[in-house]
Amino acid sequence: MIPLKPLGRFLRPGLLFALSVFLTGCNSAILNPKGQIGHDEKTLLITATVLMLLVVVPVIIMTLTFAWKYRATNTKARYEPKWSHSTAIEVVVWSIPCMIVLVLAVLTWRSSHALDPYRPLDSDKKPVVIEAISLDWKWLFIYPEENIATVNEITFPVDTPLNFKITSDSVMNAFFIPHLGSMIYSMTAMETKLHLIANETGEFPGMSSHYSGAGFSKMHFSAHSVTEAEYQQWLTEVRAQSATLDKTAFAALVAEKNHDWHPVTYYGTTEAGLFDWVIAKHMGDNQHYGMKHDHKAMKHDGAEGESHEGHDMQAMSGAHDEAKLPVHADQPAAADAAHTADEHAAAGHAGHDGSGE
Repeated sequence: MIPLKPLGRFLRPGLLFALSVFLTGCNSAILNPKGQIGHDEKTLLITATVLMLLVVVPVIIMTLTFAWKYRATNTKARYEPKWSHSTAIEVVVWSIPCMIVLVLAVLTWRSSHALDPYRPLDSDKKPVVIEAISLDWKWLFIYPEENIATVNEITFPVDTPLNFKITSDSVMNAFFIPHLGSMIYSMTAMETKLHLIANETGEFPGMSSHYSGAGFSKMHFSAHSVTEAEYQQWLTEVRAQSATLDKTAFAALVAEKNHDWHPVTYYGTTEAGLFDWVIAKHMGDNQHYGMKHDHKAMKHDGAEGESHEGHDMQAMSGAHDEAKLPVHADQPAAADAAHTADEHAAAGHAGHDGSGE
């Protein structure tokens, strides 16, 4: 059996090193937030950890205590080989975890709604709207109300809500400013939203926290929280730039597949609606917009105003605009109707299968 004193002397340096490594996390962005959302998430993280430790710590202590008390060399320990059940122990080991799980469930439910990234923040100040687009491998930021754009840098006034509209022109990424709070994904042909606020001035690192390719490690940006006067001065500086961000400039920026960090770039003016255009261009001509399609109704000799389930069709007289089915004069009317119906069922519509779905 290993003596306890030499074992303690052997483990002490390792425990001190592990503790020092753990404590360095106190200076991390998540545990040192600079915005209200970050503060709320830090409180939630600490509260949930403490609640779970209410089970973990006693279990560890009791395990060590029982192992020491009932060791083979302890002849004073009570020996009960036929013991199998204790109501008191069963009540403790089941009731306490159940209460903790119940508290965690209520806490999670409330915080999930309170910290919903889509939920606007309450403030007396007008929010700053920023449209973020993830590219390979850089971040493009458009200020639609200010008519400017930047690459790999954002600046905003302190104590002012930030309304982010986020999408991707490439693969999926994750937009994250650890000091300010929540992370949310950017996805092609979709718009996600994020609401943040900075309670202190300073420079905070932003990143893509989702692997997206060869230049992923360089896909980071700077977020500057400044005073209102400094923000207005920065806007003046950006507007003084001669570069314009339009579809042509955007295409050139996308084509530059930087594997190193892309330098900060300012655009003094921007083309209106560019963010919506980026989303729309990936949706394609054959995508379902709300699962609703408008087609003209067809008249197939006895099937006038025919419509298919799941489609909105406008009845009209006359033949189909795109293709008229032939009418055989030498066939009876009933046979002709059956013939054209069979042809229509076999051929289907362009872009649909034979079932007409």
